[in-house]
Amino acid sequence: MKRNPYVARQRSRLTYQLTYALRHPDKVWPHLRRLTRDARLRATTRDHVSYYREVMRADIEEMSADGAIGSHRQKSWLRVGKMQFDYLVGHGLTPQDRVLDIGCGNLRLGWRLIGYLQPGHYYGVDISPEILLAAAETLAQQGLQSKLPHLSLVKDLTFAALPDAHFTVVHAHSVFSHSPIEVIDECLRHVGRILHPAGFFDFTFDRTEKAEHHVLREDFYYQTETLVSLANRYGLRAEFMDDWEQSQHKQSKLRITHGR
Repeated sequence: MKRNPYVARQRSRLTYQLTYALRHPDKVWPHLRRLTRDARLRATTRDHVSYYREVMRADIEEMSADGAIGSHRQKSWLRVGKMQFDYLVGHGLTPQDRVLDIGCGNLRLGWRLIGYLQPGHYYGVDISPEILLAAAETLAQQGLQSKLPHLSLVKDLTFAALPDAHFTVVHAHSVFSHSPIEVIDECLRHVGRILHPAGFFDFTFDRTEKAEHHVLREDFYYQTETLVSLANRYGLRAEFMDDWEQSQHKQSKLRITHGR
């Protein structure tokens, strides 16, 4: 496993936060705003999906749909989407594949997939109604309406409305990096049902080699072994994707397949 330079950071520790604040004083005020928002949302939302839906709503209002999914500039939005798309194509994605894009956002990756796949073969889900409105705008701007993509609002990751063994590729970029372990558990508990026997599920996560931790309830850091073990619990096989690390993306990637 190639060493990721970001995995050794213990961001929840006060010493790390103070050192970071001294090095980046311009980040102090935004963090204090997040801290205040976190306290308010913890008191007013009933579960993590409700919590993070409000985070997305606030980020879209304060920044933009691009900023809410982590791409504060159009150049970054295009670059990260292309990085994901090229990786999937490099791993054998074909126009015939049926793709479920979990946390599709405003189609940073999705518009490329929609244009590449056969009509009706793209299915994007997200918890944020505002981001799905932005996704519809991206779809129209790219002139992809004739490809008949599916865009759906969801409240969990049980995939109850989706058919058995249908998707040859399931994808979740920067979803589990914002998810507590119970949300990841729910996804892995149910994704095997909708995943084609020969299909795979790729997801990124923020990896740590130290104690698992989170910053507020927005950013979560997991050891690889925790997620591999969780997949095994549900009869799934998890493979660490070393070649993704070469992309220089800050997150790591696991590939889930049906156990043999």
